[in-house]
Amino acid sequence: MAQIIVDIADMRISKNPGDTLITYSLGSCVGVAIYDPVIGLGGMIHCMLPLSKVDREKAQVRPYMFVDTGMQQMLTRLYEGGLRKARAVIHVAGGSQVLDSQGVFKIGERNFTVLRKILWKNGLLMETQEVGGNRSRTISLDVGTGRFTIKSGGRITHYDLP
Repeated sequence: MAQIIVDIADMRISKNPGDTLITYSLGSCVGVAIYDPVIGLGGMIHCMLPLSKVDREKAQVRPYMFVDTGMQQMLTRLYEGGLRKARAVIHVAGGSQVLDSQGVFKIGERNFTVLRKILWKNGLLMETQEVGGNRSRTISLDVGTGRFTIKSGGRITHYDLP
């Protein structure tokens, strides 16, 4: 059983049933896990900022840093791997205000808003969403079973396939 760490501004895809995709410390960042249970394909991304237009050069080098460019690239790679929209199980977590208690920048909220728009434009629905608040989260996706797990504040929540 291999644990594949998805770093900040990173994305990973696996079809190996022994793999678990995991990303840590989702504060204002947003984490998305997408799974196709028929072919056992899973992907996970950890995005920091909503829109790549703030730094187009950085978006060229690190597209997964941004929700808009990262999600489009992840979806393209998943579709190339055989993902079908009708089978996609999507889990989302993060988007909190960990370092912005006054709500000045609202990075987490903006990340989630851009993500929702991208999913909507692609005809995709979220199965699970745990966003907002003021705590960080760690998420994982078991590629063999499709089980999605959120760890936050000493609490562990498991989501099995619908």
